[in-house]
Amino acid sequence: MSALLDDRCLTLFIRAMFKTANAVQIRVSIDEIQPDIWRRLVLPVHWNLEHLHLGVQAAFNWWNYHLYEFRIGGLRYGEVEILTEDATDDDPRVFDQREVRLLDFEQGAVFSYHYDFGDGWRHTVAIEEFLTLAATPKHGSCVAGERARPPEDVGGVPGYERFLEIADGEDPEYVETIRWCGGYFDSEWLTCRWWIRMFATLCAQTSNAVCINRNRNQSRRNELSAGSSWAS
Repeated sequence: MSALLDDRCLTLFIRAMFKTANAVQIRVSIDEIQPDIWRRLVLPVHWNLEHLHLGVQAAFNWWNYHLYEFRIGGLRYGEVEILTEDATDDDPRVFDQREVRLLDFEQGAVFSYHYDFGDGWRHTVAIEEFLTLAATPKHGSCVAGERARPPEDVGGVPGYERFLEIADGEDPEYVETIRWCGGYFDSEWLTCRWWIRMFATLCAQTSNAVCINRNRNQSRRNELSAGSSWAS
């Protein structure tokens, strides 16, 4: 009996050691801005790059109405039909973002996420750790982060730097600029409500994608021609 119990304990120990990861911890930061604007996400490991896009949008509170793509190992991933609509033979091929899952990456992998081709927001995405949680997560969570992201359509990094100068309050354009961004802006602000839960259900991603595509198609003409923005 003792030997049987020992064998069972050994089996349970081996299973625990090699239990498959069901979540992944990811750090995302916006490039070329100091101090860092960043978020740490815990996401279901079976999510693909399209889910990751929506997770980053939710964590940073981006409005999700601009074009985007991932750059991984020199290759482009995104919505193939939209990104290749006006492509030429010289443009790099775009691969389907839905074909790449988070579990396909190795721990320590780093790649880029580009949002808004007009403003040119580039994010560095780092796969920090694969996790084995007690229950397989159904939702993504933002568990840490610092600083507010720049306003949408502010004009990229140069436009944001100018925006911060004006937002100090001494510039004659202060009143108009603060009104433009909604009446208030604090670069150090980060609301905890985005940390609770990114999506009510995975089904919400599908319904949201319909509206997202419509908005993105409406704005793509401006983006592909460097678009108009607050800073232009």
